[in-house]
Amino acid sequence: MSVKPIKMPSATKDSTILKIAVEMLNAPDKVPQLIEFDQSQPLSSIIQLLCKAWGLPDPVNYALQFSESNNQNYITEKNRNEIKNGSVLRLEQSPAKTVQDILAKINTGTEAEQTAALTKLSKVSSDLTFALEFINKKGLSLIINNIETGKFKGNGLKYALVTFVELMDHGIISWDILENQFINKVVSFVSNQTNVQDPKIIQSCLSILENIVLNSSGKNSHVEKEITIPSLISHLENQDRIIQQNAIALINAIFSKADLTKKKTIAATLCSKQVRNKIYDNLITKNVSKETLGTELAHQLYVLQTLTLGLLEPKMRQRADTQEQESQEKIKELRKLAFENDNNTNIEVTTRRQTGSLSKDFKKLGFKCEIDPIKDFNETPPGVLALDCMLYFARNYREDYTKIVLRNSCRADEQECPFGKTSVELVKLLCDILHIGETPSEQGQTYHPLFFTHDHPFEELFRICIVLLNKTWKEMRATTEDFVKVLSVVKEQISRALAASPKSFDKFRQKIKELTYSEITHLWQQERTNREVWESHARPIVELKEKITPEIIDLIQQQRLGVLVDGTRFKKYMKINRKDKFWFVRLSPNHKILHYGECDEKSTPSLEELGTKLAVADIKCVVVGKDCPHMKDLKGKISSPHLAFSLILKAAEVPSLDFVAPDEQIFDYWTDGINALLKEKMTSKSFENDLETLLSMDIKVRLLDAEGIDIPQDPPQIPPEPEDYDFYYENN
Repeated sequence: MSVKPIKMPSATKDSTILKIAVEMLNAPDKVPQLIEFDQSQPLSSIIQLLCKAWGLPDPVNYALQFSESNNQNYITEKNRNEIKNGSVLRLEQSPAKTVQDILAKINTGTEAEQTAALTKLSKVSSDLTFALEFINKKGLSLIINNIETGKFKGNGLKYALVTFVELMDHGIISWDILENQFINKVVSFVSNQTNVQDPKIIQSCLSILENIVLNSSGKNSHVEKEITIPSLISHLENQDRIIQQNAIALINAIFSKADLTKKKTIAATLCSKQVRNKIYDNLITKNVSKETLGTELAHQLYVLQTLTLGLLEPKMRQRADTQEQESQEKIKELRKLAFENDNNTNIEVTTRRQTGSLSKDFKKLGFKCEIDPIKDFNETPPGVLALDCMLYFARNYREDYTKIVLRNSCRADEQECPFGKTSVELVKLLCDILHIGETPSEQGQTYHPLFFTHDHPFEELFRICIVLLNKTWKEMRATTEDFVKVLSVVKEQISRALAASPKSFDKFRQKIKELTYSEITHLWQQERTNREVWESHARPIVELKEKITPEIIDLIQQQRLGVLVDGTRFKKYMKINRKDKFWFVRLSPNHKILHYGECDEKSTPSLEELGTKLAVADIKCVVVGKDCPHMKDLKGKISSPHLAFSLILKAAEVPSLDFVAPDEQIFDYWTDGINALLKEKMTSKSFENDLETLLSMDIKVRLLDAEGIDIPQDPPQIPPEPEDYDFYYENN
């Protein structure tokens, strides 16, 4: 294709002149133009010259656009600095003209013209410049009104809803503007299961309702009233992944905003066998790994698990009251289930009751305070939650319960594993492992499939773990002095078993059986072996470390830069909640340019597909945590400020490039890599761990030939110099 060169008016020597191409789509008679783009000239002047060369009247009706697949935004005075040498731009109708044409077709066009206009509208609404123009011309009000009144049908409705989501996502308009009539209409599309709806309609409606619940000041209660949890659960059977994750996200939004009474009602519904099976069968069973599940859906399951377990927090924070009748009755029932049979004919127990020696029973139950056992539950956490777990175990697994209590009552005092004391500490340990009482993290994806298989998952976990604790106590031949040590082993057993993501409590129990005390000891021994060299303080080893440390640091630096070259997908944070916006950043192979741009949840764009560039030389420094500019702008909307970091730039136009890492490892790798590029010291925890590990490995390899030789704490003393250097050699 031939191109027509056109030269801009001469510019001063210090101006930035870019050589670019400009084309017009759907205009085969308009030959693309090669121009020298002068950044010091107003955009209106450049557009005027382009229109003149093509013979286009009314330059005010035209605007320039980027033409990359992931960036087709209008070019304004604010973003014109993103234009680079060799860019291909597009001359299109201006936002004002486009809005005028679209509104005319929506209001007076035929059904086909209306659908075509809405199709185009759904694509350009993601552009902030266009969105501002469209909203200023009352376009959003028109879309809302036509959805309310049912004017849009079929594809028109689909594109109208997509447009609405895109426009509201900019955060220009508050979600409080929506009336109940609009909300009811959106709810009807979600709740109506008789008519088959386009997946895009369901996706958009679920997203709209979630945003109303999370971001409106008073409309969330209306959404809760109009939509039911079972109607949302039914959407999990849909094969569309976006519908599934949006449905779970809406459930989580309603759950998180509800009061305590409503939360308990929602939790009861979600924990019912029918609902649990739908969640488990459609989301967990069909996805072999968390990778196939997708990061967003895994995050929503994590949030659901966190919110459900969070209902245990009030009990965990509640201290037992001596005057409280309910707790007193529970303790009496624990004693009764342990020492009395169903016919209440145990002569020995009856005699003890007659003589008032119940304290002996409470001692056998393992309470620290035998006279008033309720005082054992004064510590928070775990509070009365521990008492509830003990009673659950005693009621539902009485044989195992009595076996543990009676077995320990037959041991010597110093060898017994006190059921009461160990139960309290175990519940406290489980609360810590499962982070009960903590708010869901923005980046969290760790959910446990087995919690979606039982009506009382926490209590069932306690039941398995209290049996485990007694088994480990016996294996360790522990005494009361070993209590803390036994708990540390049990914590390791539980944590490692949960990390394997067992799909059911039976598989969790099998994994726990494999992690015996001897196996945990073996694993710990292996880990200690990896640190043996570091535990040595011999001067030769210390000097060897000092010698090879610079080489190891250089190796780590190369690895960090390699991570930056491979690139990372980051979540894009805005002032409005958005769960499916991502951007990808990677370093050029020559380590001089950072390339970045938007992407979807699973793609890995190549260097050429990332349209925006940043020279490493333009980076002033890197700041982390709450010092980052976007931490102040988002006003606490991000629950993981420790994963945030910003590149502070030298240029005044764009003060910083802001990130929130998906996890601590990525945070460490990127901050280390940027510091390496800036010739600064790497300071992350991962750097310290990697340095320690690699030094240990390197030293072990270098000392292979010295195996079995005792390395002295201090080097041998150097002998004094000889009186002279007239050495005698004898040749035979």
